Amino acid sequence: MNQTMIMQRMSNGNHPGSTYTDEQVVSMFLKTIGGESPYTLRNYKRAIDQFRRMVSFKPLSKVTWQEIEVFKIGLSDGFCSLSNKPLAPASVANFLAPLRSLYRWGSDPNIGMFTHNPTTCVRSPKVPITSKNHYLTKREAVQFLCGLKKRNERDYLIGLMLILMGLRVSELVAIEWGHFHTDPAGLSIWLTVVEGKGGKDREVKVPKKLWNKLKEHFPNQVLTQRLFPITVRQIERIMQKTRDQSGLTKEPTPHWLRHTNATLALLHGASLQQVQNNLGHAHMNTTQRYLHTIEQLNKAAPDYVEECFTDML
Repeated sequence: MNQTMIMQRMSNGNHPGSTYTDEQVVSMFLKTIGGESPYTLRNYKRAIDQFRRMVSFKPLSKVTWQEIEVFKIGLSDGFCSLSNKPLAPASVANFLAPLRSLYRWGSDPNIGMFTHNPTTCVRSPKVPITSKNHYLTKREAVQFLCGLKKRNERDYLIGLMLILMGLRVSELVAIEWGHFHTDPAGLSIWLTVVEGKGGKDREVKVPKKLWNKLKEHFPNQVLTQRLFPITVRQIERIMQKTRDQSGLTKEPTPHWLRHTNATLALLHGASLQQVQNNLGHAHMNTTQRYLHTIEQLNKAAPDYVEECFTDML
C-alpha cells in the first residue's frame, strides 16, 4: 500500500491507523527504508517484532511511553531479550532506535498512522565510551610503524593503511587491486571499500605517498588479486608481536589504529562529516564520540588559569 492510497483513505474520513493491521503498518514502514542494507532491515524487523511480542495485548497505535519504557528496562534486565540475559546499553539503544524510527514515521501528519509518538519522552540508555584513550599519539604511531617496518615491508604497509586510511581490519584484508581507481580528473587515487559494515560501499582517498609505496612494493598488479591475502587473526598477531617488540606501554589492536586515524584527523582540522564519511559511520553520533579525546588534547581549563599568572610563572 503506497502513500497515495493512504492519503486517499484519510480524505475519506478514515484514520489509517485504524484501517491497517500492525503487520501492514510495519511492512509499509520497512519499505520506506528500502535503501538500507539487508542487514539493517533485518535488525529493524527483529527489534519491532520483539517489541510487538511484549505488547501483544494492544495494537501499535495504542502503545504509550510506559510500554516503551518497560521494554527498555526489560532488555536491560534480560526478561525482554531473546537470550533472557541482560543486554549492554549499546544493544538496548539499538533495539530502541527502530521503534523511534517507526513511530516518528507513523506519527508524521503526512502519514498519520499513529496519533502520537510514544518514544519522544523515552531516553536511550547512556552508552559508555569504549574508545577512550584507545588511540596512539603521533609519537607512538611513528614508534609503532617503525616496529612494523623492522619486521618487513608488507607489515609496514598494513600499519600505514590502517592508520592513514582508517580502515577496519576486515575491510583491509578484502581489498583487491581492482578496487582502486582514479578520480574523474585523474588527480587522486581512491579505494572503493566493498561491502563495509552494514553491507555498504564507500570511497576512501588513498594518500599519494602511500599509493607510491604500494606500487613500489607490488609491481605486478592483478585486478582480482587481494592486496594482502592473509586473515584478520594473522594481522592481529602481527600487531601484538610488534607492540611487544616496540616497547609501547599501550596495547594497540588494529581497531586502535582506526581510532588513531579519527583522533589525529579531527585534531588537525578535519570536520566531523569528513571523518564520518571516511570511517563509514552510519550515524554522526558514533563519530562524535571521538570529540571527547580532542577536548582532552586541546586547551583545558587549567591552561586558561595558567595564563592569568604568566608573569609570576
